[in-house]
Amino acid sequence: MRIGGLHRHSLIDFPGRLSAVVFTQGCNFRCSYCHNPGLVYPEMYGPLIEEDEVLSFLSKRQGLLNGVVVTGGEPLLQPNIETFLKKVKEMGYLVKLDTNGSMPERLQQILQEGLVDYVAMDYKAPLRAYSRVAGVQVDTEMIKRSIEYITGSGVDYEIRTTLFSGLGMSSVLDMIGELRQMKVEFYYLQMFVPFKGCDESLKPKGLDIEYLRESLLCRFWRSGVRNFDANRKKDFVKV
Repeated sequence: MRIGGLHRHSLIDFPGRLSAVVFTQGCNFRCSYCHNPGLVYPEMYGPLIEEDEVLSFLSKRQGLLNGVVVTGGEPLLQPNIETFLKKVKEMGYLVKLDTNGSMPERLQQILQEGLVDYVAMDYKAPLRAYSRVAGVQVDTEMIKRSIEYITGSGVDYEIRTTLFSGLGMSSVLDMIGELRQMKVEFYYLQMFVPFKGCDESLKPKGLDIEYLRESLLCRFWRSGVRNFDANRKKDFVKV
């Protein structure tokens, strides 16, 4: 695999697990708010980490770590990801996969082979605005199919949306409605977190976070709003 980064310890990327995070290089989306542009834009790529080096590290951490997160970029672009996941599973690790949902058939294969224990899929925007937010032309039928495969797999999962300035209240409420129609039960909103060199205008605004939180609680078994600082409520809520 093309591995562009490795976080050796994380308490936040795999719910309930102490995990390592493997970052794959390459993505087929161009979201303006992307937090990992060095894994997305070829002109920003850094040196690769050898797959054997990552597997050696994981082998030495057996019994200390209990999970491995494979993220990106878009991991399903990697032609040999199944082989990598099998090796990780053989070490006894639980595996979490992050995906943008654009490659449903590859996702279904991985689910059917039992290579992942948790899937986190990004739901970028209401279907009418998907291509605008993703920065490329997106076949939204592929997005819906991925959600169908995930929710029907029996594997633990979450669908999540990053809130940024390009999504207003009507868009978020539309997404909530769309996902309920797709029988999603676990959905999280997460605030865009500014990073060094990012466009500050991407920060979300004009959102009634408490109303959205209540809307989630009424419709999903498991839900929440992540990265929201109640002390900065005035920055997000339109008065």
